[in-house]
Amino acid sequence: MKIKTDLYLGDSKNELKKIEDNSIDLIITSPPYADQRKKTYGGILPDKYVEWFLPISKELFRVLKPTGTFILNIKEKVVNGERSTYVMELILAMRKQGWLWTEEFIWHKKNSYPGKWSNRFRDSWERLLQFNKQHKFNMYQEEVMVPMGNWAKSRLRNLSETDKIRDNSKVGSGFGKNISNWLTRDKAYPTNVLHLATECSNKNHSAAFPEELPEWFIKLFTKENDKVLDPFMGSGTTLIVANRMRRNSIGIEIVREYYELVEEKLKPLDVYLLEPEVKYGNFKPARRSKIR
Repeated sequence: MKIKTDLYLGDSKNELKKIEDNSIDLIITSPPYADQRKKTYGGILPDKYVEWFLPISKELFRVLKPTGTFILNIKEKVVNGERSTYVMELILAMRKQGWLWTEEFIWHKKNSYPGKWSNRFRDSWERLLQFNKQHKFNMYQEEVMVPMGNWAKSRLRNLSETDKIRDNSKVGSGFGKNISNWLTRDKAYPTNVLHLATECSNKNHSAAFPEELPEWFIKLFTKENDKVLDPFMGSGTTLIVANRMRRNSIGIEIVREYYELVEEKLKPLDVYLLEPEVKYGNFKPARRSKIR
């Protein structure tokens, strides 16, 4: 099956209307944060952010499949020495819109520079909020398992008696653990903290996230030939990774410079998206449509 990428130039609120209902398997995006990148995106004030984003999230709700997932990369802003509440307000407003706030991942920027202000230190993390339309959704957890690591060599070597049974939680949560279950395993499930370096100097974009970030979520929530959407595609990282992983994709960008940059980046990928025709022994390039 051919892999297809559609690019839309324009405002997400309008361009999303061109996408069919219930057609997207994964939405992963990082919209402009409140009052940042003013010269590029206009800079939405924190107290106006929810009002600005809700028409967009309404369209995202419409286009996402019932079994799909929406990953929103977003970060608070500090105003007059105090954390803004616009992210929490957005979560509550989206829940009223029908979204389920299923999970929250943390992206730890492991190469963050040190720094301080009068009353705080530099942030070295960002939120990745997971939203769904229903409680049952597609999730392929085995695809993101990691090697057991050095902790297994020490922690699993000296197990207590309670480690060898399903030990009930001491705080009454009802959850328990049997650590001995992991003795013969080579891989473990990861936590919800992703330790990844930032990446922007080689992207021609001030807020590009590393390719490993969308790659991880694409592995977790999609299979080959599924469809991935980034309604604020920026430098196109999500689309480039989706193409490489043989997922169909849609990108929307309001800034023509970034839109054209992604067009140029996608052209060389035709080489990697060639699909064999077994009957004739030749190849056809993946189709890429451009909508202006």
